[in-house]
Amino acid sequence: MTTITTQSENPPTTSEPPKKTTPMDTHARAALEALLMTADRPLKPQAIIDPLNLLESKSDTITQDSLEAAIDALNEEYESTNRSYRIERVAAGYRIMTLPEFAPVVAAMHRARAGTRLTKTQLETLSIIAYRQPVTRAELENIRGVSCGDIVRALMDRQMVKITGRAEVLGRPMLYGTTPRFLDTFGLANLKDLPKPEEVLGTLEQ
Repeated sequence: MTTITTQSENPPTTSEPPKKTTPMDTHARAALEALLMTADRPLKPQAIIDPLNLLESKSDTITQDSLEAAIDALNEEYESTNRSYRIERVAAGYRIMTLPEFAPVVAAMHRARAGTRLTKTQLETLSIIAYRQPVTRAELENIRGVSCGDIVRALMDRQMVKITGRAEVLGRPMLYGTTPRFLDTFGLANLKDLPKPEEVLGTLEQ
């Protein structure tokens, strides 16, 4: 008896091999540094990955994992060569920032911009918004004991505060919260990085 073999009616189809993730080469890491150095705000991971992938071959691709590995490698290089900066995660993105010990010399260079600093009343109001958000203007004024309308508007002009919605109470007053600009200015990755109130009070007492 002979056995008849038939070809499958649906032969296996060939597909393109998946792109492989490889560590960034020297040129790609240099391009990463160029992106971060020329950005005026923290860059989200995808905003870095997309242009970097234009440099890579079709068989290789940069992913979140390879990006983080490259950032770790660069930070290790900066530390080993005593650089004054590191790549930090800020406001859901990455940014090159100077180390805290160099704050005095950086501040000295920017003294001409001292007029743009937050006033004490603005800082107090911003602190309440940061810790109590979303918060209404009435709640702010109840805590501070003074009118806060002009201060809130000034903070909104500085893009530190924004309207986040309306409260579900009589009159539906506007709710205020902080912005990504606030996180960037104070070097915070997210609101969870805010110091605890008791830590702030301890610092003030010292």
